[in-house]
Amino acid sequence: MNTNPVIDVQSKHVTIRMFTDAPLDEEMLNTILEAGRRAPTSSNMQAYSVIVVKDPQVKKQLAVLAGNQKHVETCPVFLAFCADLHRLDETCAMHEVEMSNNLETFLISTVDASLVGMSVQTAAESFGLGAVMIGALRNSPKKVADLLGLPRSVYVVFGMCLGWPDKTNIPPQKPRLPKEVVIHHEQYNNDNIASSIEQYDQDLASHYESLGKNLSRSAWSGPLSKNLARPLRPEGIVLLREMGFNINQFSDT
Repeated sequence: MNTNPVIDVQSKHVTIRMFTDAPLDEEMLNTILEAGRRAPTSSNMQAYSVIVVKDPQVKKQLAVLAGNQKHVETCPVFLAFCADLHRLDETCAMHEVEMSNNLETFLISTVDASLVGMSVQTAAESFGLGAVMIGALRNSPKKVADLLGLPRSVYVVFGMCLGWPDKTNIPPQKPRLPKEVVIHHEQYNNDNIASSIEQYDQDLASHYESLGKNLSRSAWSGPLSKNLARPLRPEGIVLLREMGFNINQFSDT
């Protein structure tokens, strides 16, 4: 198989939630963030911002807002990746133009923030750092925005814990869905999805059992189906509207 240093880093990715107390070198952190800033961006809008959080008290409050995820508090550095339409609004005002704030600009800013976050994580892992992305900050978007001093039309898409991995607690890689289910050639392949998912359920169940977790044999489809049977964060859309994102095309349910 063809490979190179970037492929090696990506292929070895695991989620890290346990970190040592060792601080991050400031120059290394800046290098990582600069690499993230080179991520692709729609029409060069650069509709994102990154908040670097090191204050223990702020991280502690973010951990609570993220559902009491302890690693948010204990990681040396926490990064909040934000969709940012505020700066674009200010840019339009400089030219006496009112920005068209709609579903498309919401998607552009959210995708931009996501691309930067992925680039940052890859860069961080290339130095041997560990990371975990925290989507649960979207549980309380307004409270998170207030805590981080975000202006109107800015929200945190996800956060990231960053630090040196505790090498005594590095998990094994989790199996992924079969490539035939997610990689399609020329047209979407709808064949054998159910059987592929059933096989993945078994593979994931075996993975959890190897870690001493006694979970359902439907290790992926069972919990996922249960979660998707109800609206996910239905109040989030209402809050995002209040925060300045015009996403009225979305249904609350």
